[in-house]
Parts: sequence; C-alpha cells; structure tokens
Amino acid sequence: MKYILILFLILYTCLISGQTTDSTMQKNKNTIKNEEEWKSSLTPEQYEVMRNCGTEPPYTGRYYKHNEKGTYHCAACGAVLFSSDTKYDSGSGWPSFYKAIDQKAIIKLPDDRYGMHRIEIKCAACGSHLGHVFPDGPQPTGLRYCVNSVSLRFTGGQKQAGDD
Repeated sequence: MKYILILFLILYTCLISGQTTDSTMQKNKNTIKNEEEWKSSLTPEQYEVMRNCGTEPPYTGRYYKHNEKGTYHCAACGAVLFSSDTKYDSGSGWPSFYKAIDQKAIIKLPDDRYGMHRIEIKCAACGSHLGHVFPDGPQPTGLRYCVNSVSLRFTGGQKQAGDD
C-alpha cells in the first residue's frame, strides 16, 4: 500500500509540474529532443511560449484574425491539432477553437500559476505548451481552447466566406 501511495504521489507531481510521461505522449522520434535541440529548432519566442509555458501578447499573434480554411498544427512537431471549422473570435486576443480535431492530440493539465486555476493544454506528441482551455466557449462543446499563435503552424489556403 505504501508503494502505491508513493507511485501516486510521483505521478501526481509530474502532472502538476507540467511534465508528461512516455505513456501519455505519442511516440515520435522527431519530438524527443533535449532543450538545446528545442532551442535550435524553435524561434526564441516559440521557445519561450512552447517550452517555458510563456504567452504572447494578446491581439498580436499571426493567427488571431486568420480566416482561411485549413488545419492548425503544432509548430514544434507538426502534429494535427485544430481545424479552421472550429475556430471562432472569442474576443480574448488569441486564436480560439471550440474543439480539437482529436482529443488525444491534446494533454490537459492543472495550472495554478499566478494565483489562478486554469487548465493548461499541451501537444500530446511533443509536450509543448499551446495555451489553456476554458469552459466559456460556444456550443456544441462549451469549451474555448485559447492558443498562442506561435504554437501553431497553418496548412490550407482557401479563404472562408466574409474574408476581406
């Protein structure tokens, strides 16, 4: 019983600190990197946000007012994350989506930094910080995935109705 409690505490500590286990992350040799490799493969801003859980200033990100049809991928590893079909303007200043393409592509972790309780979202393939998810989004999910633009890479190219 004592060993089960110790194992539970170790797993809980990993979750709280924002780390993931190999069983949680999808296996991909391109995403297993040390910090020096991440620094060399990401821009300084991407590294700060995606590896240090930073955030970009609101209303400044490349994809905040982006309205093309396509798919949003993790900027660090290329994993498919969100569709433009679920993107909406939440007024928050960051790209917002009400649903991930595949719920297994996103890891959700408690984040109690800065004196508030939030749910952090990370890429399941590489463990990179994407942003947070909040329960104040539109239906059908009621969720708002609030994502840093620097954490995303877009593929597509067809303009949606109403674009300038």
